Amino acid sequence: MKIVQLSDITEEGLSHAPEIKKKVMLRPGDLPHLTNFSQAYFLPRQRAAAHSHSDMFEVFFVESGSGVIRVDGEEHRLEKGTCVVVQPGEVHEIVNSGTGVLVLTYFGIEA
Repeated sequence: MKIVQLSDITEEGLSHAPEIKKKVMLRPGDLPHLTNFSQAYFLPRQRAAAHSHSDMFEVFFVESGSGVIRVDGEEHRLEKGTCVVVQPGEVHEIVNSGTGVLVLTYFGIEA
């Protein structure tokens, strides 16, 4: 068993956008096939630049705030309660287009 309290975790930067902060609750090796389980905090106008992963699926769940995710050039609205699955190889970019903090809980699964 493993118990993690979000309030006890130190923030770190996203690997492809270090100015955007995240808290990593689970890391590689904690569960089979899981690459991470994290929560990210996008301030207004912050953006995780377009990128893709050849070796994993990524699942994003919007806890609060609003924004957009572009997947292979197609824009989709993000709002509280939205869940998005990005397939391996799909180019994706996330932007906080709202006025408050966009909070995303997300995880990756090995392909």
